[in-house]
Amino acid sequence: MTFAEKQQDIIDEFSLFDDWMEKYEYIIDLGKELPAIDPTKKTDDRLIEGCQSRVWLDSSLDDGKMMFTADSDAIITKGIIGLLIRVMNNETPEDVAKMDLYFINDIGLQEHLSPTRSNGLVSMVKRMKMEAVKQLMH
Repeated sequence: MTFAEKQQDIIDEFSLFDDWMEKYEYIIDLGKELPAIDPTKKTDDRLIEGCQSRVWLDSSLDDGKMMFTADSDAIITKGIIGLLIRVMNNETPEDVAKMDLYFINDIGLQEHLSPTRSNGLVSMVKRMKMEAVKQLMH
């Protein structure tokens, strides 16, 4: 599945809901489905700066593709990072580093988040792209 197809799937899923309360419930459900991060990876160096809640992100390169796992102590945040992982997992570091995550605007996510959560979303995207750039430098 291409990067664009993954984003389109998310846009299509969100279009099924009439209002933002239903969309928030869906994001929460996605957070509950996020595969658990290895507890030993919940370290301070994996915490994402700029997030109101605590968000841990671990990344690795597997057969030339980026693989991310994450966790958060806030269920909505966990769902949001789950969406980002869904789009960025199994993509090359080059693609992750230059990705245009247009689905965020298309589903209206950023405008429906509180300013602190919106800043956290930007921080999550930035950190995931930085992890990809680090892989490119090795």
